[in-house]
Amino acid sequence: MDRMTTARGDFDLARFPEDPRDPLRAWDAADEYLLRHLDEREGGPVDLSGSLVVLGDRWGALVTALAAHHPINRPVQISDSFLGQQATRANLERNGLDADAVRLRTTRDAPPDRIDVLLVRVPKSLALLEDQLHRLAPHVHEGTVVVGAGMVTEIHTSTLKLFERVLGPTRTSLAVRKARLIFCSPGPAPARGADPWPRSYALPAGVGVVSGLTVVDHAGVFSAERLDAGTRLLLRSLPARTGPEHVVDLGCGNGVVGLAAALSNGEAEVTFIDESYQALASAEATFRANTGADAAARFVAADGLSGFPPGTADLVLNNPPFHTHRGRTDATAWRMFNGSRAALRRGGELWVVGNRHLGYHVKLRRLFGDCEVVASDPKFVVLRAVKR
Repeated sequence: MDRMTTARGDFDLARFPEDPRDPLRAWDAADEYLLRHLDEREGGPVDLSGSLVVLGDRWGALVTALAAHHPINRPVQISDSFLGQQATRANLERNGLDADAVRLRTTRDAPPDRIDVLLVRVPKSLALLEDQLHRLAPHVHEGTVVVGAGMVTEIHTSTLKLFERVLGPTRTSLAVRKARLIFCSPGPAPARGADPWPRSYALPAGVGVVSGLTVVDHAGVFSAERLDAGTRLLLRSLPARTGPEHVVDLGCGNGVVGLAAALSNGEAEVTFIDESYQALASAEATFRANTGADAAARFVAADGLSGFPPGTADLVLNNPPFHTHRGRTDATAWRMFNGSRAALRRGGELWVVGNRHLGYHVKLRRLFGDCEVVASDPKFVVLRAVKR
């Protein structure tokens, strides 16, 4: 946990889940720049008395600082991240604010009817930004104050053109501590063009039971519009299984792997888990597109298998991320592997695909006692570990 010092006060903030070994803070120079602008804007502070929406506030630093000074007008935080929302709740609590001081909404929820101030932390995914600006555009008006923020490495010409195309005339600030602000003036007309998301495509041949089936991708989902090479290898390697069993597609993305498990074993109960609400929407849309509206499956937003009933899973399928919110780390994979071991029944199996250089076999052997290489190619490896 670190302390963010602003003109609005000092705030103790942490990412989620909190890890004392994590060197990354819950805010950066772009968050600080945006908060300063709200108070020191030329012509006077930004009027925050109306409907205030904060999009993409990664760990709740912005809404925590804003809610501390606007207890009656509760900011709305719109986030794609379950972890980000959990961080927001924890940061509000550690700074003495009520849990309902901020209204938490996901990128899949309906936006507020009217938006008077829109603050945007520019996401890594331009597609996600495009989708969200299209969703919010009908709710802004000519008087809406729109301010974006990001590090200089996050704001490109394409970012500015996107704001301008969807909302209205856009300009950017000078860089301060490698951060920039974006200023956009919404026009009277609605957004130009339709939101191009979600998108669908057919899976290629040679990937087992899902060959030729339809994938639905919402904006911002990993490997949208194509099947990544690691998942291809995993799909080609999955064994034929029969009988009642509980299968977990952990970090499900667009749900292709869990769909394959469901189709190859009609008696399987499948749970799709991801921390991204966009990913869960994609997984459910992919599943329904290929199985029908009545097929049974669960779609859960969670921090991996935290809270999952121990000893109840027969098979966990996992393509773990090695980065989170711009931080490259194996901490997420390590939590997923530990969670999988706890969730599996005795004799249950964890199947993992990952880049060779990540050395997941070392971690799996430490946790499970052993693991085997099921398949490999020059870049990826599929590993199988059994809970003894």
